[in-house]
Amino acid sequence: MAAEELPVPSTSTRRETQLLPSKGTSFLIPDKDKSFHKQYANIYFLRLNALRDSVLQNAERKWKHVEGDPIHVPRVLEVVKAKLCYVVGTVYMEMPLKPSVMEDIARDVRPLPFRPFRLLTAWYMIVTCQQHSIAPPPPPSKICSPDDSIMLEDESGRIRLVGARVKAAPLVTGVIIGVLGVETPNGDFEVVDICYAEMPPPTYPKEDEGAAMEVEEEDAYIAVVSGLDVGAPSAADAHLQLLVEYLTGEAGGLDDAVSASHISRLVIAGNSLSTVVVAEEVDDRKARKYGYDNTTFSPHPTLSLSAILVDIGRTMPIHLLPGASDPSGSIMPQQPLPRRMFGAVSKLSTFSCETNPTYVDLAFGSRKRQLLIHSGQPLDDMFKYLPSPARRLDLAEATLRWQHMAPTAPDTLWCHPFFHAEPFVLPNTPNLYIIGGQRKFATRMVGPDDRRCRIVLVPHFASTGTVVLVNMRTLDAKTVTLRTHRMAGGAHEDQAPTNGREPTPTPAEPDLTMSEPDLSQMEE
Repeated sequence: MAAEELPVPSTSTRRETQLLPSKGTSFLIPDKDKSFHKQYANIYFLRLNALRDSVLQNAERKWKHVEGDPIHVPRVLEVVKAKLCYVVGTVYMEMPLKPSVMEDIARDVRPLPFRPFRLLTAWYMIVTCQQHSIAPPPPPSKICSPDDSIMLEDESGRIRLVGARVKAAPLVTGVIIGVLGVETPNGDFEVVDICYAEMPPPTYPKEDEGAAMEVEEEDAYIAVVSGLDVGAPSAADAHLQLLVEYLTGEAGGLDDAVSASHISRLVIAGNSLSTVVVAEEVDDRKARKYGYDNTTFSPHPTLSLSAILVDIGRTMPIHLLPGASDPSGSIMPQQPLPRRMFGAVSKLSTFSCETNPTYVDLAFGSRKRQLLIHSGQPLDDMFKYLPSPARRLDLAEATLRWQHMAPTAPDTLWCHPFFHAEPFVLPNTPNLYIIGGQRKFATRMVGPDDRRCRIVLVPHFASTGTVVLVNMRTLDAKTVTLRTHRMAGGAHEDQAPTNGREPTPTPAEPDLTMSEPDLSQMEE
């Protein structure tokens, strides 16, 4: 029996954006396809077949007037020595520091000597294994090194890419590229130029600005946060309460309330719950209630998050994406969090649990916008491949030019073994590309005039108190910083205990700071 939806109070003064049926790829995995019996190699074949034609068309257009009359070679193993040619394939980074499953198994398992024994006049050989107690080293923040090699592969085989041009290019495993060059006497391919698929056509073509201005003049924003980190040992409860009060128009003065009324909906881009820290169990025989031990698990973070979402959901629609620390599995694409786990907010029609990544299509007046949102795992994984100084904003822009949002899956980013089609390929350019779970705010407008895209990196809210606001009319981005002058429940830093007693706690004073993106925020 379906739960009855609670009525949502109407707010006539709040801007509204209409949710449209999504034209983007669906990241929902049907139950019949939730199988891991298929090989992951099929993903690379699907990716190469999907992007080969786009890369080849750009390569022919780019290199048709190059001196030397380069020829197209259909397979990487068919390149001709000392002849200028170009070929399309998949990048593979051979990196000594890359995590290896086989090394993990070798570290955990130690074979003992063979021990023969007699059974029913026959000799059998058995191997017993003993588990080690050696903890693996922490994963490195970077897996690149001077010993890395760049390969280009397709259905026929693999060839090594060399040259200053390819060494300087920001490449990661899984990118489909075209390379122009010649084969060297030792069998390598020296690259002189590189070609990508480039940004695909937009889902919604650019509208007539003059006609749109005649229909509506006022702005509508969407608010984006990431990393609420509810349930962390040092939770930012004051920031969370300020977030609720700001979005509902209860914080600050009249100007802040007017600003909040322009926010049409909220997007939470992952990491809403903190990573669960399980305490060591003292007695396994201890009785457990409802299937878990209440000394090692607490439901309070989920209840706290539900209370926050209820207050906001009565005011505006909410789109909740899972993240790396949320209980939604670790493989991409992450499936929606169960609505039932959020209690009362699950009955609101304004509350939506999304996949990670997800597409959200919105309409504001005569304008239509497509949002592509993910919680940051693909960008974090790709960032490990590049030496410092590398910019996350440049890497996010590169994914649009590659027409692929997560090329390192399944090599170093866990993903589902897709067999029929790969959803991470970008068939169209979104109007807004939102990436959560980042260290700091950054934004950039990229692409030619007919396929412009606003990239927004959303910082961790629990540590920065930053809310990102994106104008649905102009696609401009700005931030609102929520902070308190004094920590709630604590003493002022200049206040000392008197007469051996702690001072009386001073209530927190809210401070809302709104800022337009400047040059320091535009680039990392």
